[in-house]
Amino acid sequence: MASKQVRLTFDGDEVTRPLIYEMGHEFDIVTNIRMADVDKDTGWVVLEIVGQEEEIEKCLIWVQSHGVRVDDATLGDVIEG
Repeated sequence: MASKQVRLTFDGDEVTRPLIYEMGHEFDIVTNIRMADVDKDTGWVVLEIVGQEEEIEKCLIWVQSHGVRVDDATLGDVIEG
């Protein structure tokens, strides 16, 4: 199993769409929201994705096809507490 942390940035219609839920149903992955800031117009989520590396990559391509920006996020970007 592989694990990857990404930052998803979205706006417009994608703010209200349940994309993280859809990711878990479309692909054989497990998601864990590590940090987020979402309002009615825009938002971002730091998301940990666990699964086979190929499945994670397919999922991220799918997310980008819906107009969501995907950036790598390192563990240091997330403050736990």
